[in-house]
Amino acid sequence: MVKAIRVHQLGGPQVLKWEDVELGEPREGEIRIKNKAVGLNFIDIYFRKGVYKAATMPFTPGMEVVGEVTAVGPGLTGRKVGDIVAYAGDRMGSYAEEQILPADKVVPVPPSVDPIIAASIMLKGMTAQYLVRRCFKVEPGHTVLVHAAAGGTGSLLCQWANALGATVIGTVSTKEKAAQAKEDGCHHVIIYTEEDFVSRVNEMTSGKGVEVVYDSVGKNTFEGSLACLKPRGYMVSFGQSSGTPDPVPLSALAPKSLFLTRPSMMQYTSTRDELLETAGEVFANVASGVLRVRVNHKYPLSEASQAHADLENRRTTGSIVLIP
Repeated sequence: MVKAIRVHQLGGPQVLKWEDVELGEPREGEIRIKNKAVGLNFIDIYFRKGVYKAATMPFTPGMEVVGEVTAVGPGLTGRKVGDIVAYAGDRMGSYAEEQILPADKVVPVPPSVDPIIAASIMLKGMTAQYLVRRCFKVEPGHTVLVHAAAGGTGSLLCQWANALGATVIGTVSTKEKAAQAKEDGCHHVIIYTEEDFVSRVNEMTSGKGVEVVYDSVGKNTFEGSLACLKPRGYMVSFGQSSGTPDPVPLSALAPKSLFLTRPSMMQYTSTRDELLETAGEVFANVASGVLRVRVNHKYPLSEASQAHADLENRRTTGSIVLIP
């Protein structure tokens, strides 16, 4: 038996229960790992609340983890007991002391990257990679708008876009978060609780607008984000922390010939080669200092409910890690 967080009914943070669960042995193509650090992401909240539907009930949340291999399935090559590996993807179950994972979905963690850093950056870092390098390819001279610029993914997006030569505008909710966003590469920061971000972006770009908006907020920012785009601009909606955006008629994109996409990391890391390339670029940028990871909050895994409450209530900045 191992300890894990279980969700028996959908709802608030209080539905996260610390329980004993049975864990079998790895089958063919699988490995068993002892989790060292678990990344907390907003997608975990979406599943807990039922915004996204879990495949089974009850379920163990969590989609990002670093651990040590303790057993390998029969006939498996390429992984051995003692390896430190990382996982981020669509199989839930990371809120546990140990878990079983498909071997072809984990990546080796370089010795130069601390397990806690790796756990905090796998999902968010690979998300940032596909957003700025492939979904919309950020280049020198571009102006980009990043919502929630002081959040875990937002912080990495700002740093990466800056390193690629773009002018970065970030939105945040407080002066403290504005200071962090500046440190993370934002050339301009808008405190959206005090000023209208659409009019400020219009001023900052002399009415031209931005090439791309990276919007993880959703309902509260969606229409404003479209208004911030220049003609043929890209609206990249990759989350909905404030709720699902209202439906958009196709005709709303026509006046400026806008592009709208709702991407998911799973489709950008669907092959083994894509996964290794994406994670490899993230780890390389951490090692070289292009990406500075802020693990500003650590909680015992058993206190995941408190961590969820703090994240939902905007009491956190940077990344959050749960320690089994």
